[in-house]
Amino acid sequence: MKRGFTLIELLVVIAIIGVLSAVVLASLNTARNKGNDAAVKADLDGIRAQATLYYDDHGNYGTNASTASGCGTADTLFTDAKITDQIAAANAANGTVAEITCNVAANGTAYAVSGELITTAGTYYCVDSAGAATTGSTALGATATSCPS
Repeated sequence: MKRGFTLIELLVVIAIIGVLSAVVLASLNTARNKGNDAAVKADLDGIRAQATLYYDDHGNYGTNASTASGCGTADTLFTDAKITDQIAAANAANGTVAEITCNVAANGTAYAVSGELITTAGTYYCVDSAGAATTGSTALGATATSCPS
């Protein structure tokens, strides 16, 4: 009597391993996206903490209004080295979804920062100078200095 596996038995085992590996890889991708969302939230929360220190040092959040494309606008908190590092890290974490939106009021009394999350399209995390840290379906406007409610 011959010992060994038939071709059909081997193919069945290979098919089962393929299905299991596909399930594991799909789960890992979801976990990776959730991790990136957590990184975006952590970076934006870090910006809020750094903004408080910036305000303590300068008495305002900046002398020039900045808008969505103005995260690097001169004379605002968004040119502070630690804040620019956190903006860059948040942009890296959310990948190609959307860039971080940064707004400062013209008189330097308020700011808001928002970023889109990966796991659910159209979901945004926002922090502002009033202490808000919210997740919602409304993007931060081009000049808004408070998080959408």
